[in-house]
Amino acid sequence: MSDADKLSMFNWVYTEKVKEHFTDPKNILENPEYSEDGKGMVGSMACGDQMLVLIKVGDDDRITDIKWRTYGCASAIASTSVMSEMVKGMKLEEAYLLTPQQITKELGGLPEHKFHCSVLGDKALRAAIDDYLERQGRENPFQHRIAKVVCECKGVTDQQIEQLVKEDRASTLEQLQEETGLGTVCGKCKESAEHLLHDFLHIYGK
Repeated sequence: MSDADKLSMFNWVYTEKVKEHFTDPKNILENPEYSEDGKGMVGSMACGDQMLVLIKVGDDDRITDIKWRTYGCASAIASTSVMSEMVKGMKLEEAYLLTPQQITKELGGLPEHKFHCSVLGDKALRAAIDDYLERQGRENPFQHRIAKVVCECKGVTDQQIEQLVKEDRASTLEQLQEETGLGTVCGKCKESAEHLLHDFLHIYGK
Protein backbone atom coordinates (compact mmCIF):
# COMPACT_ATOMS: atom_id res chain seq x y z
CA MET A 1 0.00 0.00 0.00
CA SER A 2 1.41 3.41 -0.99
CA ASP A 3 1.78 6.37 1.40
CA ALA A 4 -1.10 8.11 -0.37
CA ASP A 5 -3.34 5.06 0.10
CA LYS A 6 -2.44 4.88 3.78
CA LEU A 7 -3.23 8.56 4.26
CA SER A 8 -6.62 8.15 2.58
CA MET A 9 -7.58 5.75 5.38
CA PHE A 10 -7.34 8.57 7.92
CA ASN A 11 -8.92 11.98 8.33
CA TRP A 12 -6.28 14.22 6.72
CA VAL A 13 -6.34 17.62 8.43
CA TYR A 14 -3.66 19.31 6.33
CA THR A 15 -3.80 21.09 2.96
CA GLU A 16 -3.24 19.30 -0.34
CA LYS A 17 0.13 21.08 -0.64
CA VAL A 18 1.23 19.60 2.69
CA LYS A 19 0.04 16.19 1.55
CA GLU A 20 1.97 16.54 -1.72
CA HIS A 21 5.25 17.42 0.02
CA PHE A 22 4.76 14.75 2.69
CA THR A 23 4.08 11.90 0.26
CA ASP A 24 6.61 13.08 -2.35
CA PRO A 25 9.22 15.22 -0.55
CA LYS A 26 11.77 17.11 -2.64
CA ASN A 27 15.57 17.35 -2.27
CA ILE A 28 15.98 14.66 0.40
CA LEU A 29 19.57 13.78 1.28
CA GLU A 30 20.19 10.33 -0.19
CA ASN A 31 23.94 10.38 -0.86
CA PRO A 32 25.94 10.14 2.41
CA GLU A 33 28.97 11.47 0.51
CA TYR A 34 27.21 14.72 -0.40
CA SER A 35 29.76 17.53 -0.13
CA GLU A 36 28.10 20.63 1.28
CA ASP A 37 29.35 24.20 1.63
CA GLY A 38 27.28 24.78 4.77
CA LYS A 39 25.59 22.51 7.32
CA GLY A 40 22.87 23.25 9.84
CA MET A 41 21.21 20.94 12.35
CA VAL A 42 18.58 21.84 14.92
CA GLY A 43 16.12 19.99 17.12
CA SER A 44 16.46 16.86 19.17
CA MET A 45 15.34 13.28 18.74
CA ALA A 46 14.36 13.38 22.40
CA CYS A 47 11.83 16.10 21.56
CA GLY A 48 10.60 14.27 18.47
CA ASP A 49 11.92 16.59 15.73
CA GLN A 50 15.41 16.93 14.31
CA MET A 51 16.36 18.65 11.10
CA LEU A 52 19.53 18.61 9.01
CA VAL A 53 20.01 21.05 6.13
CA LEU A 54 22.98 21.07 3.75
CA ILE A 55 23.55 23.81 1.17
CA LYS A 56 25.83 24.49 -1.77
CA VAL A 57 26.56 28.11 -2.63
CA GLY A 58 27.71 29.61 -5.94
CA ASP A 59 30.21 32.40 -6.53
CA ASP A 60 27.41 34.96 -6.61
CA ASP A 61 26.23 33.97 -3.11
CA ARG A 62 23.19 32.14 -4.45
CA ILE A 63 22.10 28.77 -3.07
CA THR A 64 22.69 26.40 -5.98
CA ASP A 65 21.56 23.21 -4.23
CA ILE A 66 20.05 22.09 -0.94
CA LYS A 67 19.59 18.69 0.67
CA TRP A 68 17.90 17.82 3.92
CA ARG A 69 16.89 15.07 6.29
CA THR A 70 14.15 15.43 8.88
CA TYR A 71 12.99 13.16 11.65
CA GLY A 72 9.53 14.23 12.65
CA CYS A 73 5.88 14.53 11.73
CA ALA A 74 4.16 15.23 8.42
CA SER A 75 4.40 18.98 9.05
CA ALA A 76 8.16 18.83 9.62
CA ILE A 77 8.71 16.81 6.44
CA ALA A 78 6.42 18.97 4.30
CA SER A 79 7.82 22.24 5.71
CA THR A 80 11.41 21.26 4.97
CA SER A 81 10.51 19.98 1.52
CA VAL A 82 8.73 23.15 0.44
CA MET A 83 11.42 25.32 2.04
CA SER A 84 14.09 23.51 0.01
CA GLU A 85 12.20 24.31 -3.19
CA MET A 86 11.73 27.96 -2.19
CA VAL A 87 15.40 28.74 -1.50
CA LYS A 88 17.01 27.22 -4.59
CA GLY A 89 18.45 30.13 -6.54
CA MET A 90 17.96 32.58 -3.67
CA LYS A 91 20.72 34.92 -2.57
CA LEU A 92 22.00 34.12 0.92
CA GLU A 93 20.49 37.30 2.34
CA GLU A 94 16.99 36.50 1.03
CA ALA A 95 17.22 32.90 2.25
CA TYR A 96 18.47 33.99 5.68
CA LEU A 97 15.49 36.31 6.08
CA LEU A 98 12.96 33.64 5.04
CA THR A 99 10.34 33.38 7.79
CA PRO A 100 8.29 30.48 9.14
CA GLN A 101 5.21 32.44 8.09
CA GLN A 102 6.39 32.44 4.46
CA ILE A 103 7.03 28.69 4.57
CA THR A 104 3.64 28.05 6.14
CA LYS A 105 1.92 30.30 3.58
CA GLU A 106 3.56 28.36 0.74
CA LEU A 107 2.06 25.18 2.21
CA GLY A 108 -1.39 26.75 2.37
CA GLY A 109 -1.30 26.79 6.18
CA LEU A 110 -0.55 24.45 9.06
CA PRO A 111 -2.49 23.59 12.22
CA GLU A 112 -1.48 26.08 14.93
CA HIS A 113 0.08 23.41 17.14
CA LYS A 114 2.32 22.36 14.23
CA PHE A 115 3.69 25.82 13.45
CA HIS A 116 6.96 25.04 15.28
CA CYS A 117 7.83 22.58 12.49
CA SER A 118 8.28 25.45 10.02
CA VAL A 119 10.37 27.23 12.65
CA LEU A 120 12.74 24.26 12.66
CA GLY A 121 13.22 24.60 8.90
CA ASP A 122 13.90 28.31 9.25
CA LYS A 123 16.47 27.72 12.00
CA ALA A 124 18.26 24.86 10.20
CA LEU A 125 18.59 26.92 7.03
CA ARG A 126 20.03 29.87 8.94
CA ALA A 127 22.42 27.54 10.76
CA ALA A 128 23.63 26.21 7.39
CA ILE A 129 24.20 29.76 6.11
CA ASP A 130 25.98 30.67 9.37
CA ASP A 131 28.22 27.63 8.91
CA TYR A 132 28.97 28.51 5.27
CA LEU A 133 29.99 32.07 6.15
CA GLU A 134 32.13 30.83 9.04
CA ARG A 135 33.91 28.37 6.75
CA GLN A 136 34.59 31.26 4.37
CA GLY A 137 35.97 33.39 7.20
CA ARG A 138 33.24 35.97 6.60
CA GLU A 139 31.16 37.97 9.02
CA ASN A 140 27.40 37.43 8.90
CA PRO A 141 25.86 40.73 7.76
CA PHE A 142 22.29 39.42 7.96
CA GLN A 143 21.91 38.57 11.65
CA HIS A 144 21.01 42.06 12.83
CA ARG A 145 18.19 42.18 10.25
CA ILE A 146 16.17 39.48 12.01
CA ALA A 147 16.71 40.51 15.62
CA LYS A 148 13.57 41.52 17.52
CA VAL A 149 13.58 43.39 20.82
CA VAL A 150 11.89 41.32 23.54
CA CYS A 151 12.69 43.48 26.56
CA GLU A 152 12.61 47.19 25.72
CA CYS A 153 13.76 48.24 29.18
CA LYS A 154 17.02 46.30 28.92
CA GLY A 155 17.28 46.11 25.11
CA VAL A 156 17.32 42.30 25.06
CA THR A 157 16.65 40.70 21.65
CA ASP A 158 15.40 37.28 20.67
CA GLN A 159 18.82 36.56 19.16
CA GLN A 160 20.50 37.15 22.52
CA ILE A 161 18.09 34.71 24.16
CA GLU A 162 18.69 32.16 21.39
CA GLN A 163 22.47 32.44 21.79
CA LEU A 164 22.28 31.99 25.57
CA VAL A 165 20.24 28.80 25.07
CA LYS A 166 22.69 27.48 22.46
CA GLU A 167 25.59 28.14 24.85
CA ASP A 168 23.79 26.36 27.74
CA ARG A 169 23.79 29.57 29.75
CA ALA A 170 20.03 29.87 30.14
CA SER A 171 17.39 27.17 30.47
CA THR A 172 15.06 28.96 32.91
CA LEU A 173 13.62 32.46 33.12
CA GLU A 174 15.65 33.06 36.27
CA GLN A 175 18.91 32.23 34.49
CA LEU A 176 17.88 34.44 31.58
CA GLN A 177 17.24 37.31 33.97
CA GLU A 178 20.61 36.82 35.64
CA GLU A 179 22.36 36.97 32.26
CA THR A 180 20.46 39.90 30.75
CA GLY A 181 18.33 41.66 33.37
CA LEU A 182 15.30 40.92 31.21
CA GLY A 183 11.97 41.54 32.93
CA THR A 184 13.49 43.17 36.02
CA VAL A 185 12.16 46.68 35.34
CA CYS A 186 8.53 46.75 34.19
CA GLY A 187 8.17 42.98 33.81
CA LYS A 188 5.86 43.17 30.78
CA CYS A 189 8.14 40.99 28.65
CA LYS A 190 8.38 37.99 30.96
CA GLU A 191 5.56 35.98 29.41
CA SER A 192 6.80 36.41 25.84
CA ALA A 193 10.36 35.69 26.99
CA GLU A 194 9.24 32.42 28.61
CA HIS A 195 7.53 31.36 25.37
CA LEU A 196 10.68 32.14 23.39
CA LEU A 197 12.83 30.30 25.89
CA HIS A 198 10.59 27.22 25.65
CA ASP A 199 10.75 27.29 21.84
CA PHE A 200 14.54 27.63 21.74
CA LEU A 201 15.01 24.83 24.28
CA HIS A 202 12.92 22.59 22.02
CA ILE A 203 14.71 23.64 18.83
CA TYR A 204 18.18 23.05 20.23
CA GLY A 205 17.30 19.96 22.22
CA LYS A 206 18.32 21.39 25.58
